[in-house]
Amino acid sequence: MPKAQDIDYGDDVVAVPLRHPWRWISGALATALLLNFIYSVVSAKSIQHEIVLKFLFDHRILEGAAVTVMVTVVCMTIGAVLATLLAIMKLSVNPLLRWLATGFIEFFRGTPLLLQIVFWGYLGIIFPELFLGVPFTDIVFVRGETSDIIPAIVAGIIALSLNEAAYSAEIVRAGILAVDQGQTEAAKSLGMSSKYTMRRIVLPQAMRVIIPPMGNEFIGMLKNTSLLQMIAVAELYTQASTISSANLAQIELLIVSGFWYLLMTSILGFPQRALEKKYGRGFETVGGRAAPRAFKVGRRL
Repeated sequence: MPKAQDIDYGDDVVAVPLRHPWRWISGALATALLLNFIYSVVSAKSIQHEIVLKFLFDHRILEGAAVTVMVTVVCMTIGAVLATLLAIMKLSVNPLLRWLATGFIEFFRGTPLLLQIVFWGYLGIIFPELFLGVPFTDIVFVRGETSDIIPAIVAGIIALSLNEAAYSAEIVRAGILAVDQGQTEAAKSLGMSSKYTMRRIVLPQAMRVIIPPMGNEFIGMLKNTSLLQMIAVAELYTQASTISSANLAQIELLIVSGFWYLLMTSILGFPQRALEKKYGRGFETVGGRAAPRAFKVGRRL
């Protein structure tokens, strides 16, 4: 098979691969800037590196990182399930379901996440006591103080999950709409029910569109857990702030927490790429196949 450089398109025309020197130059400049930044941080005399090394694997930091991962996984699981239900409701022919889903999405997307976290964290101020029973009767199954029924970590999970559901619902809806309508029509012609078609035909194909943005949402959720410091949840950033308030090494503990956030987000990228590869089979992707080389046409001398 002839090489690209040897392809001849006529007696006096030859294809020559285009050169892209600026790609290498821009890459070298970006690498130099990154290395310079890393060196400036490492060599800064104002940073006490021994404190960074001391607390990098401190048990409180590790416990906070574990809480961060746990909250992230739980919230994303709940959020994904609710998002799927909301997306289906918004695509429903029932106007009441569409209005309810739209109202939920607009409310939680229209208010700041920090406000929602504080609201659920201080719900006991509005409702000092919660109970579960039959409305308008004296029948009560569960009764107790709000702070006991909904502790800080549960309040944080509720706030993050509901907020994530509102944003992810639009991602799931876009994925469902990306599936060709003919797939649904073919399934119905074979006698499949709407629920079975959605579960076995539409959603598996929609995952190709849903996975990439949902991966970004997962990473964003991990970082948003730092907002739970406002309601005293002992996640990573809260633990780092508690330590820094005692030894006054704020910058050093910021570096420690930043290291762990970067490490966790980098690790989360591996399952995302694996899922993208699984659900993207049969589709050409930029990352999965090398881009074609560009050629310029010149005359043979």
